[in-house]
Amino acid sequence: MRDLAQIKTIDEIIVLLETIILDSERNNEPMGNFAALYQKVTIKVKERIASGFFDDGLRMEQLDVAFAKRYLEAYYAYRLDEKTTTSWKAAFDLTSSYWPIVLQHLLMGMNAHINLDLGIAAANVSKGQGLKDLENDFNKINEILSSMVHEVENDLSVVWPVLKYILKWSGKVDDYLVDFSMKLARDGAWKFANQLAQTSENEVEMLIKQRDQKVVKVVRYILKPGFFGSLALRLIRITERGSVSEKIQSFRKK
Repeated sequence: MRDLAQIKTIDEIIVLLETIILDSERNNEPMGNFAALYQKVTIKVKERIASGFFDDGLRMEQLDVAFAKRYLEAYYAYRLDEKTTTSWKAAFDLTSSYWPIVLQHLLMGMNAHINLDLGIAAANVSKGQGLKDLENDFNKINEILSSMVHEVENDLSVVWPVLKYILKWSGKVDDYLVDFSMKLARDGAWKFANQLAQTSENEVEMLIKQRDQKVVKVVRYILKPGFFGSLALRLIRITERGSVSEKIQSFRKK
């Protein structure tokens, strides 16, 4: 494992994510589902920085790297049986269970990463500069996350071709990914970043712990989205196609 403190660029993040993905494919570990999606998003952010999409491309790369490091730190800590945030531990623990479908693994990772890590990364990158200056680019990065939602659904349909029919039959589960990841997470992350920016250094860790405990409570909605939602997820899981490695590969197809 590389020293994460030395990581400064998006390209280095992409390489580390590739390592996690390949390890997961080799060992058939569901941890690779989130890593594969995350690498896809990171590559998209890199492309948008190069095209001048953001107001401040350099700052956006710093945010992207700081954000990714939160995930990487949690991943390696868990691998080494070291302490990590409660929300990330819940996400990683779930990967050893049979019943969660790919969608649920993704949501668990997004819950920990967007609802907790994004606000921390934004506040840290903005130290001494003012968080308000970041708001426009913060919203733009969420536009990118939103644009990836339909790609995710298409990727999941490769794993299970009639997924969309099941989701529609089960009611609101079709909006499950969009509502959870975009509305709740986006607004909550920015609010949390502002809270951190206004908190004294000696109280930051306590605020992060409090936020972590709130974020982990979302897990029950991910795992048990009502009777019909849960029934649909069970049906999807039983009939999912392919090995864990093949499911991870579905995210890597262009």
